[in-house]
Amino acid sequence: MYDVNKLDEIIIGGVDPRDYPDFCDAYIESATYDGVIMTYKQLDELNEQEPSFVNEYALLDFLGESK
Repeated sequence: MYDVNKLDEIIIGGVDPRDYPDFCDAYIESATYDGVIMTYKQLDELNEQEPSFVNEYALLDFLGESK
């Protein structure tokens, strides 16, 4: 399990305005975790384990409010 508070430099992909507000195809494309760039395997695990965070972040990114 990942602590989403340790994520930074998040780049989200798959955000389709037609999917609003669910963004079911959204995923985290890249990010750092505790200052270290995440591997593709880690990103896959993160996207699978934290779907509610991914969707929430996709919404914030869509609204221009992501960090």
